Amino acid sequence: MEWAERVVVRGGVRLVCRDVGGPGPAVVLLHGLAGHAGEWDALAERLSGRHRVVAVDQRGHGASERRPGDVSRAAFVADVVAVAARLGLDRPVLVGQSLGGHTALLTAAHPGLVRALVLVEAAPRDPDPRAPLTVGAWLDSWPVPFPSRAAAVSFFGGGPVGEGWAAGLERHADGWRPRFDRDVMVAALAQTARRSALPAWRRVGCPTLAVFARASLIPGADIDAMLARRPPTVAVSVPGTGHDLHMERPEILHELLEGFLAGLG
Repeated sequence: MEWAERVVVRGGVRLVCRDVGGPGPAVVLLHGLAGHAGEWDALAERLSGRHRVVAVDQRGHGASERRPGDVSRAAFVADVVAVAARLGLDRPVLVGQSLGGHTALLTAAHPGLVRALVLVEAAPRDPDPRAPLTVGAWLDSWPVPFPSRAAAVSFFGGGPVGEGWAAGLERHADGWRPRFDRDVMVAALAQTARRSALPAWRRVGCPTLAVFARASLIPGADIDAMLARRPPTVAVSVPGTGHDLHMERPEILHELLEGFLAGLG
């Protein structure tokens, strides 16, 4: 897939985007914690037939600023707004997975900024004080440096998900390492550990699609509470998938998105 690199600098922080191009309304893709823009490639290629598609390496991730001074939720939201403005993306559709979905939700809570919201394995859950420790332990379990890219693919489960995670690594003299720093990832979760996104969720006024994996990391009770607070939301569960369903089954996610976007008029 061909794409052009776009660089947006906001407040001295360098943000790198993959601009896939395409006709029609803009779609901005936001990866989850420790992810990267490239994990959306399979979906972006499909969407670009009808939409202008831009995938963002969010601050602290991928080719963007590795150690930004601010990793607050507000900083991530302001980055999305800046990218849309600088690249001429008028009221884009925001598609976010996991923590990227949280960013998309907070952005959509501001009236008039987005046309529609798509949450992939993301929900406005209550604060989880254990999240930084849990994610820190998960990152510590990575056998870094990986001796080879193939070893990384295997560690991350193989298949398209393993390939997607491995694509986020970079080669060093001693092996393959992440393009992010552990402490930055843990710090990026600090506010979600203390503050609920439910008030922001109630302010979202645009059409919303929520896509969950059958083996979702989000408890069913949290999904029920989310939908009870905002009944107009369209919610779908995708059989045979896990948290990284956007890499596992991009073709199904594409069909869901196209059907949802077609209904926007």
